[in-house]
Amino acid sequence: MNTPDSFRKFRILLAEDVNVIAMGMVHALEKAGYEVQVARDGEECLRMALAEVPDLLLLDIMMPKLDGIEVLKQLRADERTRGLAVVVCSAKDFKAEREVAAQLGAVDYFIKSSDADALVSKVADVLGLHPPVAAPEQPRVEAWVPALKTGRAHFKLWGTRGSTPTLGGRFHRHGGNTSCLSFHVGDELIIFDAGSGIRDLGLEIMSGKIRRMHLFITHTHWDHIQGFPFFVPAYVPGFEVVIYGSKGFGKDLESIFRGQLDRDYFPVQMEDMRSNLRFCLLPDTPVEIGDARVTWEFAHHPLPTVGYKIEVAGRSLAWMPDDEFLQGYIGAPHDLTRDHGLVSPFEKIIAFVSGVDVLIHEAQYTAEEYPQKVGWGHSSVPNACVLMKLAGIRRWTVTHHDPLHDDAFLETKLNLTRQILEEIGHGPIEVSHAYDGMTEFL
Repeated sequence: MNTPDSFRKFRILLAEDVNVIAMGMVHALEKAGYEVQVARDGEECLRMALAEVPDLLLLDIMMPKLDGIEVLKQLRADERTRGLAVVVCSAKDFKAEREVAAQLGAVDYFIKSSDADALVSKVADVLGLHPPVAAPEQPRVEAWVPALKTGRAHFKLWGTRGSTPTLGGRFHRHGGNTSCLSFHVGDELIIFDAGSGIRDLGLEIMSGKIRRMHLFITHTHWDHIQGFPFFVPAYVPGFEVVIYGSKGFGKDLESIFRGQLDRDYFPVQMEDMRSNLRFCLLPDTPVEIGDARVTWEFAHHPLPTVGYKIEVAGRSLAWMPDDEFLQGYIGAPHDLTRDHGLVSPFEKIIAFVSGVDVLIHEAQYTAEEYPQKVGWGHSSVPNACVLMKLAGIRRWTVTHHDPLHDDAFLETKLNLTRQILEEIGHGPIEVSHAYDGMTEFL
């Protein structure tokens, strides 16, 4: 490349307020044989340009006191600098800035980079020190647009409330349906619990191709089965619904479901459900469904309540919406270890969920609420945090929100949960509050 060594030294005014950038540009230009002066702000640039008009102004846009566009406007308004060659040098590469600079007579627009040769070549082009060379045609680069791989195993929460559904604007963000989770793997649909959220799930199923589903019930408390009478696929011939649950207190699973459809409570009966309904007691061995494997363990909750774990392709998720971990403990969580006497009765639960990729587990009560709720079958926030630490959980979705806890309360509660986890030394852990419609891939 020709340099201006055989010509007079061209004088360049550089307007740049970032010292390290200015030093690099000055070094490259002076090495190429140019005389360079530096202005550190817009007002200084304007003053220096009017005092002694340079051969070329390299003008930054974002500068203190006076921005580059305003400097350019004032230079064009003055007879002495109306024809001054100006190259805008900026880190901003937006159409609006380029258009304004061109309208104000900037001869070029240069994007700042660490390429000193590109800067020197641009200056030489503008000053006419070597004939312009047509830029090589750049290969066309197609925009990379990733597509979501929906065939992967994923889960969706249809209901995240405990006890009873809620309604109203204060509960809009988290939703008000009671417990229901769907898990999709290939062509198989696995459902956990049939709270009021299963109604919306049923409507979605009707618009798709799935005709067989497996419904696992953690227990038959009302908030976990109350949506089943509104589950549309159960009424339609051609659908198959296999329902799994543990043995109850004196009633079999089918009798409990049939009972909520008694004519004294509901206008239609189970005989009106024209799908192929099958009721199964949970076996001691894993349930194999396609590529998925479902196992279970008893939780700490009234009735024979269970939690479930589903494993597929080396990944795992556990669903335990009702579990009073460390029942009755109201002390500080900091010093509880796995071999502590208070923890050992809960060893089966810890072992069951240890190392799962996602644990959906409750933490219904705050530490202030829990002393009045001991024995109700639900964990306090600090006690649930201990479970996360002892089981080595790295991704926890908190569910079974109390019906009195509105969105604002749950936001505060989530921040407190994260604080407790940090204080007891468990991290990193990704913890979030479940909400109706929440969809994630395993």
